[in-house]
Amino acid sequence: MNQDVKEILYDEAALARRVAELGKAISQDYAGKDLLVVGVLKGAVVFFSDLIRAIETPLEMDFIAVSSYGRQTSTTGKVRFIKDLDVSVEGRHVLIVEDILDTGNTLKYLYDVMCSRKPASVKICALLDKPSRRTAEIDADYVGYVIPNAFVVGYGLDYAERYRNLPYIGVLKEEVYQ
Repeated sequence: MNQDVKEILYDEAALARRVAELGKAISQDYAGKDLLVVGVLKGAVVFFSDLIRAIETPLEMDFIAVSSYGRQTSTTGKVRFIKDLDVSVEGRHVLIVEDILDTGNTLKYLYDVMCSRKPASVKICALLDKPSRRTAEIDADYVGYVIPNAFVVGYGLDYAERYRNLPYIGVLKEEVYQ
């Protein structure tokens, strides 16, 4: 275990099982549909990579990048667009894949942007959901785990661009980010 991690919430095996379950559900829901899976960079990239391999229906993938955290532990409330999609979503079924649904500000922004582009549908898949911190009215259609209000890292999630490569999701010690 990394010395900066207080406790492990979900180990590699638990993550693999849950991603497989999500992939199966998504495969069933999107069977026969024109699916575009949109990964939100950078945090969702590890989850996204495992998830798309667990989805058994044909899909196309693309990435979008936004920021509302910078190098802080809480959102600034201002969403900044860094990279847009390379493909059109018009008439397509869009699945936004995010690492964590926290305040909901970022995902609400992305959801609204995607909906304005005339897709057939837009749904959200979040590995982690932290409903205790929600300030925007938005929910994920697919959720890996509901977690308590703790600062988590690993499996793509970071603090100041570190810890993304941990193979598990753990709670970061408070002294690291205070």
